[in-house]
Amino acid sequence: MSIFIGRKEELKRLNRLSRLGIATLSVIKGRRRVGKSTLVKEFAKQKHFISITGIPPSSNISAQSQRNEFAEQLCIQLNLPRVTFSTWSEAFHFLSAQIPQEETVVLLDEISWMGGLDPVFLGSLKIWWDQNASNFKNLRLILCGSISTWREENILCSTGFVGRIALVIHLEPFSLSESFDFLRRKGFKGSVYEIMKILSMCGGVPWYLDLVDPKCNADENIYELCFASSSQLLNEFNNIFHDLFDGHGKPYRKILNFLTVGMKSRKQIQTELGLQSGGTISTYLKNLILAGFITEHYQWSLKTGKAGRLSLYRLSDCFIRFHLKYIQPNEARIRKGLFKKVTRGNLPGWDSIFGIQLENLLLSDRLFLLNAIGIDTDLVENDNPYIQTTGTQREGCQIDYLIQTRMNTLFLCEFKFSRNEIKSSVIKEMEKKCSALQLPRGCGMAPVLFHINGACPSVEESSFFYKVIDLREYLEKEL
Repeated sequence: MSIFIGRKEELKRLNRLSRLGIATLSVIKGRRRVGKSTLVKEFAKQKHFISITGIPPSSNISAQSQRNEFAEQLCIQLNLPRVTFSTWSEAFHFLSAQIPQEETVVLLDEISWMGGLDPVFLGSLKIWWDQNASNFKNLRLILCGSISTWREENILCSTGFVGRIALVIHLEPFSLSESFDFLRRKGFKGSVYEIMKILSMCGGVPWYLDLVDPKCNADENIYELCFASSSQLLNEFNNIFHDLFDGHGKPYRKILNFLTVGMKSRKQIQTELGLQSGGTISTYLKNLILAGFITEHYQWSLKTGKAGRLSLYRLSDCFIRFHLKYIQPNEARIRKGLFKKVTRGNLPGWDSIFGIQLENLLLSDRLFLLNAIGIDTDLVENDNPYIQTTGTQREGCQIDYLIQTRMNTLFLCEFKFSRNEIKSSVIKEMEKKCSALQLPRGCGMAPVLFHINGACPSVEESSFFYKVIDLREYLEKEL
């Protein structure tokens, strides 16, 4: 990533470790391409820095291959004669000898690649930390990698590392404001609408944003990144999915594909896909949530404010959804070069996909939504996409984003995104939802409309909506 922005809270937490006066072991996890290594490099500025990265697994990569790569990277960085290690214990103790008296950051990146093939890797790492590395008061050891079941089970949830990890950071994609800031600093001059089109495809993942060509418009960038025969993101889904679930990716793919049609309950996922009940489906959903691919939205009682047993699962990663919904069905044509440049700006079904992608984008940044409406986060009791199921004495309805506050007010948020201005029919649509929603006694209701390409005067001037928020105006004002 060529531009570093944001990550203030993460850097604050990392810098706190420097003041403790002891050796510290930290773990940074997060979706691939989210900027984990870049964060560590920023933290390591003005410090002695050693960075070693595991190599991607393949049929010809062995545990010895990983040790050889470890030695190669270490010796090149420190200008040392080439060495070889027959065990990880040798490798770690050699590393100890290279740690100077000044504050030193040691990054072991893609840790699941580095140690996943050797059953003694973690034991050697733990013993080295306990008996040697932890004695270096100036050492900041950071284990980094994309979220994987191996890392979760063998490090974060392992009894062997209990009490040894000083800090765990789950690095998230950029917020909407940070994504806008990044593209503006990069030199992209397009409108807010064009930026939203780009973000609807890739979300706030820094590496994807870094691939955007500021000299091209949004449609040209989306085409070149996703639909040209040599596009950079054509193989991205397979690349980030390859080792994520220890070679057991088929059921995970089935769940993700099923969720492209919309939010589903656990029972719906299990029944439609024929998955086993109990621990199996729970494990799949938990791992997909940890990977940042899906989000669980609990449902709650509007009367008591307490969470219910029902949760809805949403495919929340913008790029993953875009790939499954748009790139994957056209992959054969794309690889043959049949998705020609004439399709730029006129991709079939783009309007409907764009709307759902933008909804995903907004729901991933709830602080942005609350600030846009003017709601203090301390007043929020519950907030989520909300579905009221049909009952014998009630109609069903779906709210894009429902906020229940401690002041007994419900904010019903509707997201409307199209290339044309929003017509007055949205008022009747929302009136129907408001009428169907069963409110607790004494509870107020405030409908809110978010849009991006304007709304007709009858909507803007209507007293029905508590607020009508034009994202173009709001984002330009914020920046």
